[in-house]
Amino acid sequence: MYLVILKSAVLFISSILVILAALGILRFRDDIERVLYARIHILGIADVACILALLALGEPLLAATYFILVPFVSHAIANAHHYGEGD
Repeated sequence: MYLVILKSAVLFISSILVILAALGILRFRDDIERVLYARIHILGIADVACILALLALGEPLLAATYFILVPFVSHAIANAHHYGEGD
């Protein structure tokens, strides 16, 4: 009984974090010089929410894989943007 309530609370908190991350992404204007880095930082909130949700659903291996791979993907996106601007 308590485990179900705890899982529900974690999923609820995770969904709120995902909504806040989406609002943060939409809030930034595109004319800011380093908007991509700010958006990647905001998406880190969604990543943590997804990891918490996966842990609450009883998927620790998938959560660990996500926890390990997401920083590398974010770094690759930031590097591709930085070196692909044609400065």
